[in-house]
Amino acid sequence: MGDIVNPMDLRGRNVIVTGASSGLGREISIVLADLGARLVLVGRNIERLSETSRSLAGEGHVIEALDLTSVDELPAWMKDVSARIGPLNGVVHAAGAQITLPLRDLRREHIESLMTIHATASLFLAKAFRQPGVGAAGGSIVFIASVRALVGDAGIAAYAASKGAVLALTKSLAIELARQRIRVNCIAAAYVSTELMADAAERSVGAEALTALERAHPLGFGTPRDVANSAAFLLSDTGRWITGSTLVVDGGFTAR
Repeated sequence: MGDIVNPMDLRGRNVIVTGASSGLGREISIVLADLGARLVLVGRNIERLSETSRSLAGEGHVIEALDLTSVDELPAWMKDVSARIGPLNGVVHAAGAQITLPLRDLRREHIESLMTIHATASLFLAKAFRQPGVGAAGGSIVFIASVRALVGDAGIAAYAASKGAVLALTKSLAIELARQRIRVNCIAAAYVSTELMADAAERSVGAEALTALERAHPLGFGTPRDVANSAAFLLSDTGRWITGSTLVVDGGFTAR
């Protein structure tokens, strides 16, 4: 019998993961490293990035303390990273924020901060990746969006709008970058058990509402590993013929 080939093998590939200091970004980093990828861990907290790095399999991972809201700096930064470690094979933009506010309390700065970290940073990460000598042919970009771009609720209009922008820009970028053999997809995740969700729930909805929200997921709340596995699927050869798509990972939340 021949050797068994793992189509999700990421050995020899360099992948940037934003938001790698906690939550989804950290779990995505762990899964990708287990599959053999060398990672560039991006976040603002160097200590927490170091914690993530220590939990990873393999060697050669790089820590990059960076404020992703400084979007104009991203192309030069990514070019420098690729010059140091070699061409990049993928980017996962998992960094994000959530603001739950009724419309009467919503201010311009709330909207702008969400749009910057979710939509504008996504565009500039793609702009940076497409530079000659930065992103390798056959590269893959994965944005973490939300089912809230698909299903509305009170108090999250600004958040939903910013994630909806990610779904829209994914399709246009996929068409534009296909000529460079760069794939662009996003994951519309429902509620998973992360520090961000726990904090948001404690501040805004309370235990009873949280229980009702879990019941709205036929398979219950997910875990960061569920989203991480989906990101690995899109980055690896299993996603070779997928671009411009939104992969809904939601435990059945949008099936109702």
